[in-house]
Parts: sequence; structure tokens; C-alpha cells
Amino acid sequence: MVTGRQQQQQQQAGKVAAFNLAEAGYGDRPDLDDDGRERRTGTLVTASAHIITAVIGSGVLSLAWAIAQLGWVIGPVVLVAFSVITWFCSSLLADCYRAPDPVHGKRNYTYGQAVRAYLGVSKYRLCSLAQYINLVGVTIGYTITTAISMGAIKRSNCFHRNGHSADCEASNTTNMIIFAGIQILLSQLPNFHKIWWLSIVAAVMSLAYSSIGLGLSIAKIAGGVQAKTTLTGATVGVDVSAAEKIWKTFQSLGDIAFAYSYSNVLIEIQDTLRSSPPENVVMKKASFIGVSTTTMFYMLCGVLGYAAFGNQAPGNFLTGFGFYDPFWLIDVGNVCIAVHLIGAYQVFCQPIYQFVEAWARDRWPDSGFLNAERVVRVPLAGDFPISPFRLVWRTTYVVLTSLVAMIFPFFNDFLGLIGAVSFWPLTVYFPVQMYMAQAKTRRFSPTWTWMNVLSFSCLVVSLLAAAGSVQGLIKDLKGYKPFKVS
Repeated sequence: MVTGRQQQQQQQAGKVAAFNLAEAGYGDRPDLDDDGRERRTGTLVTASAHIITAVIGSGVLSLAWAIAQLGWVIGPVVLVAFSVITWFCSSLLADCYRAPDPVHGKRNYTYGQAVRAYLGVSKYRLCSLAQYINLVGVTIGYTITTAISMGAIKRSNCFHRNGHSADCEASNTTNMIIFAGIQILLSQLPNFHKIWWLSIVAAVMSLAYSSIGLGLSIAKIAGGVQAKTTLTGATVGVDVSAAEKIWKTFQSLGDIAFAYSYSNVLIEIQDTLRSSPPENVVMKKASFIGVSTTTMFYMLCGVLGYAAFGNQAPGNFLTGFGFYDPFWLIDVGNVCIAVHLIGAYQVFCQPIYQFVEAWARDRWPDSGFLNAERVVRVPLAGDFPISPFRLVWRTTYVVLTSLVAMIFPFFNDFLGLIGAVSFWPLTVYFPVQMYMAQAKTRRFSPTWTWMNVLSFSCLVVSLLAAAGSVQGLIKDLKGYKPFKVS
């Protein structure tokens, strides 16, 4: 823990930094913050809203399936455990927004900057690697999910016309090509400032389809049809084999971890908050509100989804056709998924675009190809900057991620793998290590010991979840039929 002397040193460092900024003239500018940037106006309400928006996404679609693998006892316990761990580690991360002091220290504008400030360059590079792997994985997963939802709309209308036993097929590959074409166009938008409206639309859509799925589950339960549920989930010898039970249990952990992923953007959300009251205090409250609200919503969707479908719950409860009617509402839900993920894809790929483009321009500063840009006037949209490098590189990225999605078009397995890969390093390991560096925690002290036990336990969970997801991908790939909706 931080001693009184260390607190005095940290506060003194913060005051010196504030004095230097005031000397630079920022302290007298009402429109600027203490770092010379535009004054931040974020509050507890806005931060909580950002967290809820960031957390609730396509991961909610797989929670009924995850609970079905774990059962009535372990399923809700695991959901709550992940929420508690996520909230606790996000509280540690909130204290690392400023360095070296959480209240008066220098601001870190991104997760990577916080890691570099507390843990050094080598850990910063590992963090960046984990972040970008996660971002690439999410864009691939979103391509898969959107294609399945687009196919589900066609299948829903086919079932409505021809009956529930009709052989209704839809091509994932065709839908992925359509999705890729849309993303190639949207990817030419130069930066985040040009896609703020996409984020708002995506947030509304995520709440809409989650609510539709929840409402359909309640309606199915109220209809009186009793699905088979058990205390331990899918039954060995009846629903699954013993080996499948183990692997699917591991995979369900990854799906739940994916549903709680938001550490990537926590520092960025905290950087929107006004400086009084202290940002870390407000962010901890916002994390508690956001995570607890999300957990209640997840519990409803997961538990009621399991009650509606039982041990045979589909991997995606809006595209797995546990629901057939009202077909138009299912169509609306899947349209919402597609629209949400079209926008969400851009939110997650823009940091990759910016990183590669900044690196390339630093590496070849005199390249005409990299720096050339023309402004084209687009009817109804105004001036639009076109860059040859941006056109080639971003199109290549969209095509490559779409090709990977075509090879591995499996919703649950891919979400589980993304969740497993990102949960331990980004949600647990780096926040724990930064907290201990900030507090100068002594090795083998009680705090050091239980923090490392927590980190190691989460590492084991992530490895098991990754193993289950990889096994699922391999199994599904062997039996993959390219014109069937997964």
C-alpha cells in the first residue's frame, strides 16, 4: 500500500506538474484543461452510459447457450464472478489514469500510455500487441455475426412462407461479401470524429436487439412450453458426450468473458471526465453502475434464455431459431444486430487504421503515396478526403478479415476465443500490475500474494476458455457446410 511519505511525494509531483501547466498559460484559459486540451465535460451519468454502451453488445446473444452448458447453479455464479472481477480490476485501472498519483498526476490518454507510465516500454509493447490482437479478433467476429444475422432474416421469411420444417438455407459467404463492401466504403472515413453518428446508432441498436431477445424469451416461457433444464446444464449421455461437456464448459467461459470486455476503452472513457471531483473517484462509481446494470441485464437474458430453450439453447438466440414467430419481430432484431455491428466494426478497426498509418508515415515521411490526399465533393455529404494509401491499406484489411471470417464462420467459438485471449491480459493482468507498481507493493506481502493469486487464477480460466474455443473451431471446421447458417 502507499505510505504517507509516498503520498506526499506523489502529491508534490502532481502540484509541480500543475504549476508547470499554469506557467504555460493553460490555467488561465476557461476553455482548456490543465493539460492544454479542450476542457472535459464528462460526468458520472455520461461515463456510466458509455460503459453500458461499450459492454452490452453481441456477446449477450450467446449467454443463454453459455448458461445451458453450465446449468442453473454454476451459470449464474460464473456470470456474477466475471462481473465482480471486471468491476474490481476496472477500479484498479481507474486509479492509473493519472501517474504517478491517481489524483494530481499526469494524464494518460490511452490504456497503452498508462501501461507505459507505470510498467515501462516492454510491457507497453505487450499491452499493445494484446490490444490489437483483440481488436482484429473483434472485427472478424463482427463480420461473422453480421453475416449470420443477415442470413437469419432470409431464413425467417422462408420458414414463415413454407413452414418450420422447410429446408431454408442462406449463404454466409455472400453476406460477408456484402458486409465487406459496406465496410470498405465506411473505412474511407478518416477518423473517429467522422463516425460519431455511427456510435450513437450502434448503441441504440444493441439495446434494441437485446431487449427483443429478452422479450421473446419471456413470451416463450409464458406460453407454457417447458424446456428441459438441469442444475448442471447439458446432460452427459443425453445432450452431449463427456468430452463435449468439458470442452463446451470451457468455451462458455470465453463467451461470458467476451460479454464483459470493455477494458480497452476504459481509460478513453475516463479521459472525457471533468477533473472535479477527481476522475478516478467518478470512474469507480461509473464502473460500478455500468457493470452492475449490465450484469442484471445479462442475468435476465442468460437465465430467461436458458429457461426458454433449456439444454438445447442455440448459440445465438436470435439466429438459432428457437423463435419462429412473430417472424417480423425476429427480422427487426436481426436488422438491429446487422446495423449495430456495421457501426461497431468501424469503432474497433479505426484504432488499427490510425496505428498503422501513423507508423507508416513516421517510417517513410517523404513518401508521396502515403501523404497524398485529395478532397472530393460528395452530394449531400459535403467535402470528403480521399487518400490512395488509406484506400489501399484499409480495403486490404477489410478483405483479409472477411477471408478469415469465411474460413471460420462460427459464432460461439470465435466469440469465446476473443474473450479468452483478451480477458486475462487486458482486464486483469495489466490493471493488477499497474496498481502494485503505483502502490509500490512489496513482494510476498499479503496484498502482493492475493493479487497474484487472482491474476494467475484468471490466466488459468483464460487458457481453459481458449482451449475450449479452439477445439470447437476445429470440430466445426471439419463439418462445415458453406451454405448453411451456423
